[in-house]
Amino acid sequence: MTASPVVELADDRVRRRGLRLFLKRDDLIHPELPGNKWRKLRHNIGPAREHGTLLTFGGAYSNHIRATAAAGRIFGFATIGVVRGEEHLPLNDVLAYAERMGMRLTYLDRTAYRRKHDPDVVEALRERWGGFYLLPEGGSNALAVKGCEELGAEVPGFDVVCCPCGTGGTLAGLAAGLAPRQCAIGFSVLKGGFMHAEVERLQRETYGRRRGDWRVEDGFHFGGYAKRTPELDAFIDDFAGRHGIVLDRIYTAKMMFGVFALAERGAFTEGTRILAVITG
Repeated sequence: MTASPVVELADDRVRRRGLRLFLKRDDLIHPELPGNKWRKLRHNIGPAREHGTLLTFGGAYSNHIRATAAAGRIFGFATIGVVRGEEHLPLNDVLAYAERMGMRLTYLDRTAYRRKHDPDVVEALRERWGGFYLLPEGGSNALAVKGCEELGAEVPGFDVVCCPCGTGGTLAGLAAGLAPRQCAIGFSVLKGGFMHAEVERLQRETYGRRRGDWRVEDGFHFGGYAKRTPELDAFIDDFAGRHGIVLDRIYTAKMMFGVFALAERGAFTEGTRILAVITG
């Protein structure tokens, strides 16, 4: 797949601060495997095909579940999706799509789901489903980080590169792939303040040490994962009206809100070239 396009955003809110803002449209990489979903899955496809089956985890509306199911159909391996919570019929659009792609769905109650990577839970899944290649929730492992590192190599010439953070894998790889004097900012979509430690853990797992110049902004989660407020909804509507792009309220809207808020606070020096990754 070719590198995703970069477009400059004409917006007076950043121009009056002496800044230039660009979008990297990773959401346009592939219709079924957009953005960071493809980057995280790319190097995991080989091991999945070797095992024959990939098992992963996600919520009932998980784009990771959806993309993994599509990857299995496209690249020829079986997929199992372990979904948080109880089964609800009829299936929502995400899970119905995953099932059409051939994914077998199973469910864990929320208490068990919090322990999903504990050895006894994984062993119980192996007893039920047989052998499989295990991919963590959100697809973030060392191979996923290496895939996201390639994103960093695609964005020379920018001073600051921004991305939303759900599991930390995109920021971990992006920051490692940037050139010296470039920095990365991740905007956490979850509350709790743990994202910094998670990104660092993933970098140490992948590279043996912290890599790159990066930080996490924890102040733009709007209450936590998939939470929304009238202020965020108004921002999404205004952005669509100005630029013709509808931001995903779970991830990219929170990042873009944060970018504009930081610009308004004077967090970027005049002349800074900022790139925001639309992860898809």
